[in-house]
Amino acid sequence: MRIALFAAALAASTALAAPAFAQETVDPTFTGPRVEGVVGWDRLDSGDTSGTEASDGVVYGGAIGYDIATGGAVFGVEGEITGSTNKQEGAGLIVPGDSFRVKAGRDLYAGVRVGFLAGPRTLIYAKGGYTNAAVETRYTSGLTTVTDSENIDGWRLGAGAEFNLANNIYLKGEYRYSNYSSLDGVDIDLDRHQVVAGLGVRF
Repeated sequence: MRIALFAAALAASTALAAPAFAQETVDPTFTGPRVEGVVGWDRLDSGDTSGTEASDGVVYGGAIGYDIATGGAVFGVEGEITGSTNKQEGAGLIVPGDSFRVKAGRDLYAGVRVGFLAGPRTLIYAKGGYTNAAVETRYTSGLTTVTDSENIDGWRLGAGAEFNLANNIYLKGEYRYSNYSSLDGVDIDLDRHQVVAGLGVRF
């Protein structure tokens, strides 16, 4: 009889503990596929190119991702495509009187992110990955103008916070830094700083 009562108590406690354990190890708020729109500040800075100055613009676009939350940590993959109003101009780069312009085009990003739950609705995370940006260049010297369009490879690191609002809708704020080291074999050392806000939904 005692064995039967013990077995029944053990079964009941296991049944009650299972939902709590599942809630602790997997938080549905930050698990699953997601889609979002982003908009924010975009700054280009050619640190090693004399005659140019940093320029500011607006970055805009969208992203998709998939996250898994377990044990208070969140692991995810994501992809993003953005455009920008940013363009950078300079003069006197090679000879006196010449001018040079770099205009930002579309930017593709693929990477991973790792974070931790700072609360039941708050995620703090860091991210990193590969970025490929399209740039349009124009060089003018005297009566000669040369234009070109290239894709440049780089890397990106960032950090941010994501807040679940309601019904799987979330709001995030994020800073990211990107570096592009070469353009068609020429060392350009192009730095990119962005601060963006995002609004998304998780499925």
